[in-house]
Amino acid sequence: MNSTRPILLIEDDQIDMMAIQRSFKNLNIKNPLNVACNGEEGLELIQQTTEIPCLIILDINMPKMSGIEFLKIVKSDPNYKTIPVVILTTSNDENDKIICYTYGAAGYIIKPIDYKEFQEAIRILNNY
Repeated sequence: MNSTRPILLIEDDQIDMMAIQRSFKNLNIKNPLNVACNGEEGLELIQQTTEIPCLIILDINMPKMSGIEFLKIVKSDPNYKTIPVVILTTSNDENDKIICYTYGAAGYIIKPIDYKEFQEAIRILNNY
């Protein structure tokens, strides 16, 4: 990654969360990784920090606030709309995919995640 700004991971599944953290470690990414368990927590993290994330990795199906609701809010805010958001989800629903891209998602990866493919997507997305 080109900056030291944090990466925000919003994921409610502990196993996926740990696997993603391991992927970032394997890529030797030095950016801090902030973690939230749902969209509501993710929104609070963004609003309470002075450093805007350089990347958001977002699950769709979560308690309290879904990933789609989070994506709508973030992409409608001029302070955050340029942050790339990669969706990681179990939803293979074409409609969900269309909605996410319509609201400004930079990528859509279906779980279970192929971590080599995931790492390559992160490299490409961040010119890493």
